[in-house]
Amino acid sequence: MDRLSNTVRPYAWGSTTAIPELLGTAPTGEPQAEMWMGAHPGAPSRLTRPTGTDTTAGSGARERSLTDVIAADPERELGAAAVRTFGPRLPFLLKLLAAGAPLSLQVHPDLAQAQEGYADEERRGIPIDAPHRTYKDANHKPELICALTPFDGLCGFRRPAEAADLIAALGVDSLKPFVDLLRAHPEDEALREVLTAILTADPEEMAHTVAEASEAAGRLGGAHAPYAQIAHHYPGDPGVIAAMLLNYVQLQPGEAMFLGAGVPHAYLGGLGVEIMANSDNVLRCGLTPKHVDVPELLRIVRFEATEPGILRPEAAPSGEEVYETPVDEFRLSRYVLPSGGGPVDLTAPTAQILLCTAGAPRAGEIALAPGESVFVPADESVEVAGTGTLFRATVVV
Repeated sequence: MDRLSNTVRPYAWGSTTAIPELLGTAPTGEPQAEMWMGAHPGAPSRLTRPTGTDTTAGSGARERSLTDVIAADPERELGAAAVRTFGPRLPFLLKLLAAGAPLSLQVHPDLAQAQEGYADEERRGIPIDAPHRTYKDANHKPELICALTPFDGLCGFRRPAEAADLIAALGVDSLKPFVDLLRAHPEDEALREVLTAILTADPEEMAHTVAEASEAAGRLGGAHAPYAQIAHHYPGDPGVIAAMLLNYVQLQPGEAMFLGAGVPHAYLGGLGVEIMANSDNVLRCGLTPKHVDVPELLRIVRFEATEPGILRPEAAPSGEEVYETPVDEFRLSRYVLPSGGGPVDLTAPTAQILLCTAGAPRAGEIALAPGESVFVPADESVEVAGTGTLFRATVVV
């Protein structure tokens, strides 16, 4: 078992205070958006392992990336069953995510779409780091976000009639055609036509429309208030209007939201634990200065109204609280360890990352503080004890 050293990514939308407050460190004044825990090549966790045949702590130990540790012996680190199922790599990425401003409105492909899109861009010779490159890899990217603080987001399409009422109440003349479309067509056609119209509108005309809409939203308040706040961060962005087509979701601490393929979504604000399949494939719809591939986006989006399912953990007799999802690349659960409780055995046939978010629990002999984490290789004996909250990330095999 290894204590992890993790990288904090300073994306512009990040909170300047949420992650420092959890870690008990002084804010730097710069945004601290995501702390990554895993073996993603963009910012792999680091650990200190003995080298050679001597496994005694401190004997020739040196810091190595988790990526290199896994590559050196995938079956030992991940477990034979996980390697057979997912290949010789950790199939998930765990994060602390702290949104101080809205993230981009986005959607992710399913596995077949990702494989097809990646192969196509490879054939066309588009450099992997090109700003107009859409598919960074051949994997899908289902996600789960679990709130540590009140957490606001957008998830899935509203019923077109509900979206029409929300937009109509703004009283903006240039939005009336969208309202009429939403009320005149079957759901899937209505949503497709309106999103297409928003994303292909003349930029100058749309910027004027967004300015009028955001002013009206601020004046009306209530259900319209979130869109005035979004527009404050992204003035003139067509994503402000696109956001009105989606369900607005407020998670309370401990509640979670699963984001499957084709579902448009955005995080707006709050601190949470996020876990996802190990992929970078994102198609953006707005609220971003980055590339928006409208034709490919429209091919990937699932144009169907949905209720945003809020997940609450299912408690097991062992004390484990599991956030059930329909994917195998990750499994997220939580342990709230009570004062005076006995140790809990978490030994498993697959690799695990344990993240402390409150209190002072122990994983084996390693004492953890909020924001600290450990990597547990497959079949490594591990008991957790003490008082606090631990999130457990692993896979389903």
